[in-house]
Amino acid sequence: MAPTEWDPLLPNGNRQTGRNYTGILTKTIVYGITLVLFLVAYAFTLSSIILPNWVSYNSEKPPLHYSYGLHRRCSSLTDICEPFPQYEDCHGEDRYFCSMWRSVGFLMTFAVVLMSLGIVAYVIILSGGKKLRETGWGVLSTIIILSVAVQVASMALIAYLFDNDERFFIGWQLDKSFAFCTVSWCISLFCAAAVVVAARTLPPEGGYELIPGFGQDAEEVN
Repeated sequence: MAPTEWDPLLPNGNRQTGRNYTGILTKTIVYGITLVLFLVAYAFTLSSIILPNWVSYNSEKPPLHYSYGLHRRCSSLTDICEPFPQYEDCHGEDRYFCSMWRSVGFLMTFAVVLMSLGIVAYVIILSGGKKLRETGWGVLSTIIILSVAVQVASMALIAYLFDNDERFFIGWQLDKSFAFCTVSWCISLFCAAAVVVAARTLPPEGGYELIPGFGQDAEEVN
């Protein structure tokens, strides 16, 4: 920026002093806020994996409750949750269902790995100084968007099985874990968008100022 160039984003007292941006909304603040939101999304993703509530069936007469998680299946008849899918669930016509269900489990685990990398990237950027805050947004946003894509793919597979597999007849419904996954990738997508917008619109943060009188000397030379 030229020494006397006017910038509407700079505070009133600094608009023509040549100082870097020192306004209220800075890249550091954007990174900090989106990190908190991303941690919330991370918690939702873990909850969707841990809770056995991706698809469930409830009946009042007789009182029955079944639910499928990525790694467990629960039934009110036995009041226990057992590992799922098991060996006997992956033979014959059920092999297709078993393969897709295990794929969802793998994808969601991969999403957690990507989100963990995103958290590490956040920490490195926030602690790495001004240069990393100016340039690290590309890697960070890419990692977050990849985690979003993986979660959306997982949900698409679950939705496909829910609509097409014969075991899910009328009365079955998508449950809390599916909703948690939806909330997670929506928050993550917002974080990625906020980081990209901040990187492209906010000017560099403060750190250096012009030598007093430099602007006037430059004008006289010109």
